[in-house]
Amino acid sequence: MRGRGVGATITASPTMVGAVTTLVVIVAVFLAYNANSGLPFVPVYRVSVDVPDAARLTNNNEVRIGGHRVGVVESIDPIRDATATAQAGADPQTDPTGGVIARLNLKLDKDVQPLPKDSIFRVRYRSTFGLKYVEIVRGEGEDAPEGYTFDGTDDSGSCALPVDADGFSDSIPASAKNGCFQSQTEFDDIANTFDTKTRTAVRTNLEGFGNAFAGRGTSLNDAIASLRPLFQGLRPVTRVLIEPSTRFRNFFPALGDVARIVAPVAEQQADVFTKAAITFAAFTANVGAFQDSISETAPTLRTGIETLPRQRPFLTSLTRLGIELRPGVQDLRATLPVLNDAIEVGTPVLNDSPPSNRRLEGVLRSLNAVVSQPSTGVALQRLEDTFDTAQPLAKYVVPAQTVCNYFNYWFTFVPNGLSDRDQVGYSFRQSLTRFPAPGTTQTPVDGYAAAQSNGREATAIGGTFKPYEVPILNAHPYGPTGQRNADCEGGQSGYELGQGLVPGQSPSNPAYGVPDQPGSRGPTTLFYNDNNERELQDTRIDSRQPETWKGIGR
Repeated sequence: MRGRGVGATITASPTMVGAVTTLVVIVAVFLAYNANSGLPFVPVYRVSVDVPDAARLTNNNEVRIGGHRVGVVESIDPIRDATATAQAGADPQTDPTGGVIARLNLKLDKDVQPLPKDSIFRVRYRSTFGLKYVEIVRGEGEDAPEGYTFDGTDDSGSCALPVDADGFSDSIPASAKNGCFQSQTEFDDIANTFDTKTRTAVRTNLEGFGNAFAGRGTSLNDAIASLRPLFQGLRPVTRVLIEPSTRFRNFFPALGDVARIVAPVAEQQADVFTKAAITFAAFTANVGAFQDSISETAPTLRTGIETLPRQRPFLTSLTRLGIELRPGVQDLRATLPVLNDAIEVGTPVLNDSPPSNRRLEGVLRSLNAVVSQPSTGVALQRLEDTFDTAQPLAKYVVPAQTVCNYFNYWFTFVPNGLSDRDQVGYSFRQSLTRFPAPGTTQTPVDGYAAAQSNGREATAIGGTFKPYEVPILNAHPYGPTGQRNADCEGGQSGYELGQGLVPGQSPSNPAYGVPDQPGSRGPTTLFYNDNNERELQDTRIDSRQPETWKGIGR
């Protein structure tokens, strides 16, 4: 500072200018840093709101009234609501938070003071990225003083917006007169209505759309500009669609039915797109042919417009036929396994049918030639006479053979007689059963002493019963031949070790001499099996067994 004459001139040094500038910058940074929390030395109006949860709010989130910013959330404090805890009894089912609620401490501009006590508070989305703010809808009740705490936990989120200043306070419940908190649906709640697979698919679609549209703004603008002719052409189309005769309102329900019907074959439908990609690749391989097919599309469509209405009666009849066939198709499901087995068995048979038919053709030609000969008629007449002559014998023999199988039963044992080989072939070999030596059995097998062979040794050597060593009488005095109740007793002889007794026969005598047991013995079933071994299969049933055998293990 220097003085000249009467006046004075003030000169600022560079150091002072720099200090002032630095101070201004510091003050600006401080104000900018604290702008969200409010400017210093500005009077504010502080109130609090108790809410069930903070709904992802954070400090310094905006508070708005009518869309205008009027303050910020100064802080969020977790507190325990003693009233809610006492009412719920700390039951996790009725009070999952354990009685802990959130208290939003609001710092508002002074010009909004006072807020009515029955004001409504809501947490709203500021953007789709999850930013939120607190919205206040002013009520019509008493004024809330500085530091007042609005209770938004006793209303269950049921609050009516004030529309009538005169009757609003009388229309709201008493629990809303100290403030009300309206819960809002979260984006997460909306997304959680879908399962994990659907959410993953939506996220994949969004990523795909984002990658598809990124960097293509100019192309999108050109595409939108090119849509004008399309929209002009859509006018007559939409005019037709809204006509009642078009029945367009049935289109989307029908699409829903189609989706429900094709859902079981979704994998096959997806495979169709793979096959379609291969088809389009074939189209691109021959562009000229594909262009020709497109050129023919317009005449084809014109022809379809003319002919398709004529097909409606046919389609109506086809629909009626499908409805009538539906019960049969439903019953067909139960028989499909049988039909599949029949097809599986019948396919190789049908494959063999052509050569078999060719051979059958030769057989039928030969048969035709035989029938055409004059001598064939005479031979058939003589064959008829032969059958007439053999009929009495057949009536007698057939039951015995078909039931008792005597003929085959007899031939079953013939190989035993031809089992000795000689110089020219086989010799017939048979030998009589050797009689026991005299004095070794009580009664000989021939019964010459008028006593039946009883399977016992002579008394002199002990009289022991030896049924498998000493002979026992095993013969039927009477042997039916099969005509009488299909009884094959003659071919099924055997002894019962004392169980088949005749009147007056001692139980100690095991001889088997029943002349004719009551009931039928059933068919004789002694045959050769596939291994050329004799095999006896007893097919008798209880109803055919004699009374003396009932309840006795054989």
